[in-house]
Amino acid sequence: MSDDEPMQLPDSENPHAAEFAVLAALQEEVAILKDQRLRALAELENVRRRAEKEKTEASQYAVTKFARDMVGIADNFARALAAVPADVRSLADPQVQAVLDGVEATDRQLIQTLERYGVTQVDTSGKFDPNLHQAIAEVPGGDKAGGAIVEVVQSGFMIGERLLRPAMVTVAKKDVSAQPGNVDTKV
Repeated sequence: MSDDEPMQLPDSENPHAAEFAVLAALQEEVAILKDQRLRALAELENVRRRAEKEKTEASQYAVTKFARDMVGIADNFARALAAVPADVRSLADPQVQAVLDGVEATDRQLIQTLERYGVTQVDTSGKFDPNLHQAIAEVPGGDKAGGAIVEVVQSGFMIGERLLRPAMVTVAKKDVSAQPGNVDTKV
C-alpha cells in the first residue's frame, strides 16, 4: 500500500466507514454533474452553430423570390437584344442604336446587381448536367460530342449554392452508330 492511499479497515472495524461512503457517493455525484455540464455546454455550442448557420442562410437566400422576378426581367432584356440581329444593328438609325445601347447597358447593370447579391448565371460552356440544365431538345451536334450543350435557349441562375432556375438548353445527340455493338445492317 502506498503512502498516498488512506488505509481502509473492514466496515466493522473502520469508524469512518460512513464518511467514506458519503465521500464516494459525493465523488460519483460530482462525476455525473461534470458529465451533464459538459454535455450541456456541447449542446449549447451546437445550438449556437446551428443558429449562426441558419442566420447566414436566411440572409443569403432571403432574396430568392425577388431574384426570380428579376431573372424574368433579365430574360426580357435578352429577348429584346436577340430580336435585333448584329447586321441590322449596324444599319440602324442613330436613335434606334441609342435605344439598343441603353437596353444593353441596363441588361449588364441588372446582371451585375444580381451577382452582387449572390445570384449568378449557370455555366453552360460544357457538358449537360441534369442538376443545372434542363434539356428541351436533342439536336445534331455537328462537331460537338454527344451530350454537349449546343444552344442555350434560356439562361439558368444560381443563388449561392442553390439552383434558382435551370438553364434550358439543347443537347447534341449521341452518335449511336459509332458506339460498339451497334452494327448498321442497311445495305
